[in-house]
Amino acid sequence: MARKFAVYKGLQKPLIFKGFKGKFIYWGIASLLTGLVAGALVMSLINMWLGAFVLIGSIVGGLLYTASKQKGGLHAKSRNTNILILNHYVRKKLV
Repeated sequence: MARKFAVYKGLQKPLIFKGFKGKFIYWGIASLLTGLVAGALVMSLINMWLGAFVLIGSIVGGLLYTASKQKGGLHAKSRNTNILILNHYVRKKLV
């Protein structure tokens, strides 16, 4: 007799962590690391308080940018707002 096993159906879904999906998890990690490095450099070279502002500002800015780009979807899409008229005798016309 053949045994039946349950098949996990969620293999095609993107990875989700703290609201970020797929490649945007890496974008969030990159913004965190960039903010930490930039803040540490400014703290050591210029001023501790300015470095703290740079650290917080770059981390928050990077995460907000990542969240705004995620709203467009996981794949880069070009959204064409022009009206394209295709003719067999002429290549393309933009109206």
